[in-house]
Amino acid sequence: MKQLNRKRAEQFYETMATIRCFEESVKRDSMAGEIPGFVHLYIGEEAIATGVCAALRPTDLIESTHRGHGHCIAKGADVNRMMAEIFGKETGLCAGRGGSMHIADFSIGMLGANGVVGGGYNLATGAALAHKMILGDDTVSVVFFGDGASNRGTFHEAANVASVWKLPVIFVNEMNCWASTTPYRTTTSVENISDRAKGYGMPGIIVDGQDVFAVYQAACEAVDRARAGEGPTLIECKTYRIEGHFVGDPELYRSKEETLKIFHDTDPLKRFRRDIQSMGLMTSEECDEIDLVCRQKIKAAKEYAEKCDYPKNSSYMDYVYADERGKSDA
Repeated sequence: MKQLNRKRAEQFYETMATIRCFEESVKRDSMAGEIPGFVHLYIGEEAIATGVCAALRPTDLIESTHRGHGHCIAKGADVNRMMAEIFGKETGLCAGRGGSMHIADFSIGMLGANGVVGGGYNLATGAALAHKMILGDDTVSVVFFGDGASNRGTFHEAANVASVWKLPVIFVNEMNCWASTTPYRTTTSVENISDRAKGYGMPGIIVDGQDVFAVYQAACEAVDRARAGEGPTLIECKTYRIEGHFVGDPELYRSKEETLKIFHDTDPLKRFRRDIQSMGLMTSEECDEIDLVCRQKIKAAKEYAEKCDYPKNSSYMDYVYADERGKSDA
């Protein structure tokens, strides 16, 4: 395994705990009707974003999905401005225009969540192409996607061109078993999403998506390969979508009892606590302290969002065209 020390372990747990606290807070407020629009939660998948983004440089790029809060946090986005964005406030990362499904922060290389299923592949691949052929650096571009999105034509287009041109792209499949309300095997012929990598001449790797250490190791290897000019990698992270497709989803298509049991058995934060204590790097009490800090941080983020102003009605055309207003860092 890539060298693991106490500092790195603490960073892993803090990131995962921050994502969990953020999502639990957003869930409560969404259920209470305080947040506009649809919200899709990342609870139970925290190890994937954490492990992948820990393997990246600050200058590397990621492309997200409609379930993008965890990716944003793991890449280093400010949780105050994230929360403000989700509440539709002017101080949000996108000035309140994007909300939950279209959150972005170019300053940290987070190129955006995407409400279009499979909409991130070509953006991430295009960014990799630009950095390789025009900017001439070794920036790596990552695209996260679900199992359902792997059936979109954009996946196959992006995978093909990334392989042909040996672009520094990492395709990270969050195989959470559900495409909205559709079970994975009813629409997909292959046993594993990673099997599709063979058709494009790239490595296809399967990891336990609930194990942050396994995800981190696989991501480090894929990043090293991409920087060396050896082209893309597809990493399939086996996980499970614990929450409904969106907050408020009645989930008539599956058993809630079964879902809760799976969560109890596979929760990545519990898995981390067990593994890290066996490694002798952290104690349960130290994890508890991080939990407390994360809860306070997210509580403060909500308070910040609540006191911020909504965009003025007169600003409705701002950021639509590439004028001076559109060049704002919002």
